[in-house]
Amino acid sequence: MVTTTAKLTLDKYREQEAIAQVRHEYRNGDLIEMPGGSVNHSRLLMTLYVLFESMLDNADYEAFNSDMRLWIPERNQATYPDLMVVTGEPIVNGDRSDEIVNPTLMAEVLSPSTSSYDRGDKFAAYRTVPSFREYLLVEQERPAIEHYWKTDDGRWHLEEFRGLDAVVNLEHLPVQLAVAQLYRRVRFEGS
Repeated sequence: MVTTTAKLTLDKYREQEAIAQVRHEYRNGDLIEMPGGSVNHSRLLMTLYVLFESMLDNADYEAFNSDMRLWIPERNQATYPDLMVVTGEPIVNGDRSDEIVNPTLMAEVLSPSTSSYDRGDKFAAYRTVPSFREYLLVEQERPAIEHYWKTDDGRWHLEEFRGLDAVVNLEHLPVQLAVAQLYRRVRFEGS
């Protein structure tokens, strides 16, 4: 990840991001280039989106892929989760049609360069979003998913799923995610 040396205003970031060839996160004035993904990353991302779209069909939910930006006001941060699901109508940030503020679920496909950030600072930033209740971290080098969910008393819980036989039952969405189905197109090293 590359960080700019000079602080950018939020308006300048949005102006640059609208025409950028490469996406960037905005973290309180810093611009961070988002790394490109691998074939497996792209396969998982597309399959995850398609599975959520099909399971949430005709429901009060909407899935968004990584083209939609999330605005995190408490952190003065803009980022592109791999997948977001909104309950009800998406709420946009002011008059911005390219930033939403009310995801219920977010998912990230882990990359070697971003996995610590996705588990740490990024997850901490996501937890400041009041509507956020569920988080999936999907490994791309082996069939493994970390499922975090928020209880009504505000505590976060973790359940880990390893292997292709596992099924992830979400707590706040009507979704059962079969790990084998998610990883059906993924090619692991040595296979």
